[in-house]
Amino acid sequence: MRTGANSFLEDEIVGKAYDSKLVKRLLKYLRPYKMKVAISITLLMAISFLQLVGPYLTKIAIDNHIMTGDFTGIDRIGALYLFVLLTIFGLQYLQVYIMRLTGQRVMYDLRRQLFAHIQKMSLSFFDRNPVGRLMTRVVNDVSVLNELFTSGLVVVFGDFFMLAGIAIALFFLNWKLALIAFSILPVLVYTAMIYRAKARNAYREIRVNVARLNSHLHENISGMNTVQSFGREDENFEKFDIANMENRNSQIRSIFYNSLFFPTIEVFTAVSIGLIIWYGGSQVVQNAILPGVLVAFIQYLQRFFKPIRDLTEKYNIMQSAMASSERIFKLIDTPEDLPNPASPVPFAKIRGEIRFESVWFSYSKSGNGQTATENAPDCNAEKQRGNGEYVLKDLSFQLNPGESVAIVGATGSGKTSIINLLGRFYDIQKGSILIDGNDIREVDKYQLRKHIGIVLQDVFLFSGDIEYNITMGNEDINFAKINEAARHVNANKFIEKLPGNYHHEIQERGNNLSQGQKQLLAFARALAYDPEILVLDEATSSVDTETELLIQDALKTLIKGRTSIIVAHRLSTIKEVDKIIVLKNGEIAETGTNEELLAQGGIYYNLYQLQYQTAEN
Repeated sequence: MRTGANSFLEDEIVGKAYDSKLVKRLLKYLRPYKMKVAISITLLMAISFLQLVGPYLTKIAIDNHIMTGDFTGIDRIGALYLFVLLTIFGLQYLQVYIMRLTGQRVMYDLRRQLFAHIQKMSLSFFDRNPVGRLMTRVVNDVSVLNELFTSGLVVVFGDFFMLAGIAIALFFLNWKLALIAFSILPVLVYTAMIYRAKARNAYREIRVNVARLNSHLHENISGMNTVQSFGREDENFEKFDIANMENRNSQIRSIFYNSLFFPTIEVFTAVSIGLIIWYGGSQVVQNAILPGVLVAFIQYLQRFFKPIRDLTEKYNIMQSAMASSERIFKLIDTPEDLPNPASPVPFAKIRGEIRFESVWFSYSKSGNGQTATENAPDCNAEKQRGNGEYVLKDLSFQLNPGESVAIVGATGSGKTSIINLLGRFYDIQKGSILIDGNDIREVDKYQLRKHIGIVLQDVFLFSGDIEYNITMGNEDINFAKINEAARHVNANKFIEKLPGNYHHEIQERGNNLSQGQKQLLAFARALAYDPEILVLDEATSSVDTETELLIQDALKTLIKGRTSIIVAHRLSTIKEVDKIIVLKNGEIAETGTNEELLAQGGIYYNLYQLQYQTAEN
């Protein structure tokens, strides 16, 4: 449950309901659409003004025509009133359309920026940040900001303008009636403050409980195989039921406060109107004011309390938006811990010479210095040693162009770390890694990775067909090259049996393919890109014997003419390499060919004997 905890702990931070620094930063995203925002604000002001016209037209109709018996102009007033209503309808349509369109474009811009920034981060960043948290930032938090842009910041202008306009109109009509109407405002403000505090706590609980619920659901669905294997359905259901119940209760509390507060606004409206009828009616009877003034006053009051209710709702929107924007900007402000050099060394074509010179590396000191967590996708055993301990210690070796080397050793000895460092997914603390004499920290990391083909033990396949998962969307790889790559690695044998062949749709994470089939696709993918350097990380450890034989046959084609690094537990797959490096606790313990190491009778010999004795048994 640790991953789940990491996912929702941040959501417990409520933050301010209004933060001027965050608002200023958010407004920058509206800058490209400032003309649309200006038009929207102008429309809101026009709408607010027109909504003030209706009650005044009613006053004129009553006092100047109905009370005097002069009906000659009442039809024009009625037509004008209808025109005002139609105009308000049209302006509101334009205002809502413009702001929602703007909000969608701001969301698009924000998500582009977030996704581009996430793609630049090193693997150590993803070690520290669970997938669920990052998805929440890009999807949920940005959606909350959309509500702020469309129904919050700009619409507030209209609410305040409406309140100011109605207040002026009321005092203009009769200042005594206005003072009586506003006498209830202190109680209303106090009630709104109480509601704000209660609602703030309720919405905070909702955010926390929803995060817990999502975390528990994600964990259980992802681990359903384990849950069912160990018969944990009832126990896990009870945990989910508790989380679901807490979420339901927090939702009910927020419903209770809303159900109590908004009818209270209606009560205050009724009380205020009652006071006006009581006092204003007596003034009409005494001919102190005209009947039309009293009717207009009542209509204005009915409209006065609506913006107050809307502003209370805007507070909740603003509070959620501040929390979401704080989390979004925290992600955006996270520096790229493996930045490209300002003036990268040209790296368009390479020979494939690799040198590790006195390399020291620890996961706890990589990136921005934060310790990697168990959420990392690979080499977890090595990362668990990252609490200040070096995974690789003074490591030095060299591969000439076209040479192949196998790296073997016990779990956690540093094998996969070498691969991660070669692709510069992490940075070393001491020493240097050179390709063709160039320090990889001095070249463009994206150009560097184009020259390295990596096949991992845990193959990741994307939604799409077989062809897409081989080309990864690279249009420079034509179908002839795809077919050739698949044939060289023996993947064509199972591909051609699938419905649709290369256009066969792959399910999420390749669940409709076997582990061996996914490994063969990964081989075809690496070969199709034709890299100068090939890296195989435990690429045969999870396949059956028949597939292993196919892969062993494909290895000869794959490594031919390429500088190759093969990390393997199955020693049968590395007999054809030029040399073997045996690691122990991050250091080179033995180096030589298969025959030389067996003759030494050391660590490699013991591993070899142990593996073949196990196979025979």
